[in-house]
Amino acid sequence: MTFSVAFQMDPIERIDIGFDSTFALALEAQSRGHRLWYYLPKHLAQRDGKIATRAQALVVRNERGNHFELGPEQPLDLSTVDVVMLRQDPPFDMAYITTTHLLERLPKRVVVVNDPFHVRNSPEKIFVTEFPDLMPPTLITSDPVAIRAFRDEFGDIIVKPLYGNGGHGVFRVRHEDENLNALIDFFAAFVREPLMVQRYVPQVRQGDKRIILVDGEPAGAINRVPAKGEARSNMHVGGRPEKAVLTPREQEICRRIGPELKRRGLIFTGIDVIGDFITEINVTSPTGIWEIRRFDGTDIAALIWQAVETRVRERRSR
Repeated sequence: MTFSVAFQMDPIERIDIGFDSTFALALEAQSRGHRLWYYLPKHLAQRDGKIATRAQALVVRNERGNHFELGPEQPLDLSTVDVVMLRQDPPFDMAYITTTHLLERLPKRVVVVNDPFHVRNSPEKIFVTEFPDLMPPTLITSDPVAIRAFRDEFGDIIVKPLYGNGGHGVFRVRHEDENLNALIDFFAAFVREPLMVQRYVPQVRQGDKRIILVDGEPAGAINRVPAKGEARSNMHVGGRPEKAVLTPREQEICRRIGPELKRRGLIFTGIDVIGDFITEINVTSPTGIWEIRRFDGTDIAALIWQAVETRVRERRSR
């Protein structure tokens, strides 16, 4: 069964095909015979109750420097496609949120991955707080007094923007560090949103594990080890990926959150686990497909498309 698939994503000419999970999903969709469309979030529009965009037919190739081919730009009524892949990267700002409102208005027979209603209502660092017993002690606030009291209580903390991504703006602040007040003032000057403050988990030195779940089931994992002198484990700031298997505690975490992910239509998610604690549930634009395939051969993209195709067939049969 051939589907029409529209990718809402960042500029395709800028992606690194050796790491980009959206590209892996496009390659897999094409290999299954699906017809691909490509468009940028800024071209999404609503008029007279219809959700449309300016799109281009897309052909992808796993060849560096020659990884895509685009057809002429043309109007595309998104109610006529079978699948929309919501894959632009954060920031999770009002522009991003607006796209979820528009995509939510598509007919129910169109499968949007991930479901835009629940993407909007499940921000990474807020959704995870629904499982407080699985998290390290956590504070979400803009109140400097509350942040200082939290640091006084736990001594060694992590401070980060509530809607940040990719390790940007993540700071470790020890008890003796005199820069906490200046850091709070700095954030207040540039963002209106609260901060997330967590007790520092020293096991991060052994790695921050990214676990991919497909339709609520764990499908693969990689461990990301911070570089020396670095509190962040993100690979673009020097984190080293390693092969990983799930511990009993991580399996428990997946069992706890998996049914809720499936209920919300979050087909492709990535959770971050440090030691015994989950720190984030990534739903906007999860990554890790290529890294997991290189380490253990698991084809996450194929598993995702199996789940998506099942969802499309179910909706067609209603």
